[in-house]
Amino acid sequence: MRLPRRPFAAMTLRRALGLALALLVALAGAARADAVGAIGLTVSDLDAAVRFYTEVLDFEPRGEPMELAGAAVARLQGVPGARVRVARLGLGEETLELTEYLAPRGRAFPPDSRANDRWFQHVAIAVRDMDRAWARLRAHRVRPASAGPQRLPDWNPAAAGIEAFYFRDPDGHFLELIEFPPDKGDPRWRAPARRLFLGIDHTAIVVADTETSLAFYRDALGLRVAGASENSGPEQERLNAVAGARLRITTLRAARGPGIELLEYLAPRDGRTRPADARANDLLHWQTDFATPDVDAAAARVRAHGGRWISPGPVALEGAALGFARGLVVADPDGHALRLRAPR
Repeated sequence: MRLPRRPFAAMTLRRALGLALALLVALAGAARADAVGAIGLTVSDLDAAVRFYTEVLDFEPRGEPMELAGAAVARLQGVPGARVRVARLGLGEETLELTEYLAPRGRAFPPDSRANDRWFQHVAIAVRDMDRAWARLRAHRVRPASAGPQRLPDWNPAAAGIEAFYFRDPDGHFLELIEFPPDKGDPRWRAPARRLFLGIDHTAIVVADTETSLAFYRDALGLRVAGASENSGPEQERLNAVAGARLRITTLRAARGPGIELLEYLAPRDGRTRPADARANDLLHWQTDFATPDVDAAAARVRAHGGRWISPGPVALEGAALGFARGLVVADPDGHALRLRAPR
């Protein structure tokens, strides 16, 4: 007498489904971003930029500037014939990476840029005392981008008491000072410190649609949502220098490193898209570093979630000048650049 095969078939199917699920979980884990690393920007004069960030904002050099060239650098950045000088500067636990393209030279920062244009990105520098920090900027004749420091209103519980101020570096990049009240922010920013400028809390990017960006940063790269608010009112208008500004703000974080803040302008909706021909040697270029255990898996997931490869594929780098062995530069759905890197 033959035994019925259905129980065995069902058991085999369950086992196959279990193995498939385990494989998907493993692949998702390999694609996750373990940490947000250095935040990079392209500058016109590396020496001048280093002086600004070290003398005005108290960043400290992390090693000597280095000059890089060759096919791997060109392929990684998507700039044929690239020859660059790179300096890494530290503030607290965070790192800023400044890159000057010696060849080919790129375009200047768009002089009419506004805070709601979709190439907008900044780093938010946490400070111990906003009044003293603002006085430091004024003493160095730094170009403001806000109408003075703004304290966000009490009616907005997610942002109440935060004080912030936008300004520009010598190339026109937007930067932010931020001071947190006792009930908000990383505990590091409230710990006793002698330094005035404490570290980089987050980098903010303007996005067209929050849900699309969440699919990219949360679902593809594995960042977690750490906070959300909707900001508006005269304080927000003065901070962003955008009349009628109303923003949906979403903060994401990896296990380590500064946050990624998504800024969706619900109003006005007239922010311009990133130029289609923008490249890494143009001064509007920022580049945020993401550490991942598997560049190939991460690259596949970001492409499946609306990302675009800037590098032709994962690039192997000789030596350890940039601190990693394999990398890939990609663009998110709005064109903001990310560098995915793995130790091997």
